[in-house]
Amino acid sequence: MALQIYKSGQGRYVLVGTAIGAVIVSLTLAYYTWLMLDRHLPGLPKAGQGSADIGLLATYKSYVEYAIPAVLLAVLCALTAYFLNKPAVVDFLIATESEMKKVSWSSRAELFGSTTVVIVTVLLLALVIYIVDYVFIFVLTRGLGLW
Repeated sequence: MALQIYKSGQGRYVLVGTAIGAVIVSLTLAYYTWLMLDRHLPGLPKAGQGSADIGLLATYKSYVEYAIPAVLLAVLCALTAYFLNKPAVVDFLIATESEMKKVSWSSRAELFGSTTVVIVTVLLLALVIYIVDYVFIFVLTRGLGLW
């Protein structure tokens, strides 16, 4: 079986973007794994505090804390390559890219106007909630004397 990319001429941007995103996620997970292993694996004793029996895991800590994230990264990258060559996934990404090209995007002015409306609405709603909360506090503390 020869190694080749399924439909390499179609959906190039979405395939490359998906691969880059998957590699970034894989690198982040491998880095997080390395941090957790570095933090939680028992370390070698410091100079002068030595013990004759430091344990097998502590002896090979540096190998373990670098090998596990490296293997995880290799597996995640292999899975990315596998799934980006599956016909169903590639066809879905190609169809998604073609649909995104058909979308009529808002102009800069429309986008600015819509964003302004949303921000003003959120601020007004926050102000209304603040006033209602203040009224409830006032009525419950001073009016009814509950607190």
